[in-house]
Amino acid sequence: MSGGAQARGLRPGEWLRIAAITAAAALLYAAVRELPTGTNLSHMDFRVQGGNSIEFCDPANPQFLPVVAVRSPVSLAVATTALPLAGSEVDATLVLTTFSGKPIAPEDLQVVQTRRMHLLIVDPSLDDYQHVHPRPGRRPGEWEFRFRPRFGGAYRIFADFTPVATNRGLYAETEMDVGGPPNPVAAGSQAPSWTAAEDGYRFALSPSPHPIRAGAPSDLRLVITRADGGPVPLEPVMDAFAHLVAFDTQRSGFAHIHPREADVSRRPDARRPAFSFRLTIPRPGRYVIWSQVNLAGRETFAPFWFEVGP
Repeated sequence: MSGGAQARGLRPGEWLRIAAITAAAALLYAAVRELPTGTNLSHMDFRVQGGNSIEFCDPANPQFLPVVAVRSPVSLAVATTALPLAGSEVDATLVLTTFSGKPIAPEDLQVVQTRRMHLLIVDPSLDDYQHVHPRPGRRPGEWEFRFRPRFGGAYRIFADFTPVATNRGLYAETEMDVGGPPNPVAAGSQAPSWTAAEDGYRFALSPSPHPIRAGAPSDLRLVITRADGGPVPLEPVMDAFAHLVAFDTQRSGFAHIHPREADVSRRPDARRPAFSFRLTIPRPGRYVIWSQVNLAGRETFAPFWFEVGP
């Protein structure tokens, strides 16, 4: 027995047993990672072989995601019970499956921001943005939702969710054709503005630095005031007092960002609530950011159009 082993009080052969136990534990850990997570899906079900595939996103570090141009490990399709028409309620069903065709059911997704799935729905002009939460359908992989489109045209639906097996945000997209006249205002022709007025409230979004440059992080500060100077009756929505969603005019992707002020138990200033965000936009061009807040129980959306320089 060596002096080192004697000093540790180990008997002959104990080093071999320790090494064997360690190797067995490592093999067991590797095997467990390959097993289903209890949701019948493993992390390997959310992988796509080859390049140009969508990257998983850390929920703590959201970014602008080019969802349309890359391959996703999931498939998203939408069907409706009747022809969707502008101005009418649309009942629709999404079918969400893995790349190999396995249905993605509620137990396969984590609850993030109070919901298992977020749908970001936007028309070609980007003047009609809606945030919808689908509910589980009758069969695994089916998700039902309802919304009222304002215009005709090809609405793009982005799905934002986090698989239990990966613990990382994942995304998919599909389109729905809506009958009726389209918005006569084309995407990107809206006047640039960092302020908006909705339902008697004023929304101001201030970027720093200004102007925003492609590839450079930007700090955004959202301030909400009431036109008559009274208190702003903010209530939490999806575990935050405010949300921002950014789109480019091509609707090639989006960014869904949450405020740094994450503790909803700490209420903001009653008359001038303010929230800070951070966003990096990778390419120059025209963009819109939609803010979403809950004012006295009513969700209110306000748009900000801006240019991103090279």
